[in-house]
Amino acid sequence: MESGVLMQFKDLGIGMVLALAALGSASGAGIAGMAAIGAWKKSFAQNKAASFMLVAFVGAPLTQTIYGMIVMNKMYELAARGQYLWGIGAFAGAAIGLSAYWQGKCAASACDAMGETGKGFGNYIVVLGMTETVALFVMAFTLGILGKLAGA
Repeated sequence: MESGVLMQFKDLGIGMVLALAALGSASGAGIAGMAAIGAWKKSFAQNKAASFMLVAFVGAPLTQTIYGMIVMNKMYELAARGQYLWGIGAFAGAAIGLSAYWQGKCAASACDAMGETGKGFGNYIVVLGMTETVALFVMAFTLGILGKLAGA
């Protein structure tokens, strides 16, 4: 069994990138989900049709977990060679997770607006795409850095 503090925490960066991304996804989807339920409740109370399209808003933050997993897999390759990269895992995971969190907040507003008016789906998706772009940038730039470290 390996001993020493470094060896005990060697997988910390790998775990953090996925965990922080997933925490953001769960929070964002939860926030958007509550707004969708509220919009549906209003529709049902007014005997209006409830738009199932709100589910697209609720699910939008979930993709950031996938981005965290992609970065985690690349980090694993480096960790297997002794490069643990805690900082990269922590900051990349936090940035991806925050993107998901704020995307969920935007999605909640989209649920409210669409539930009230029944209009604007395309506009709302564009805003959600813009907030998702931050996570895509973080993933792409992090993979670029990890690739350079792998070649070093």
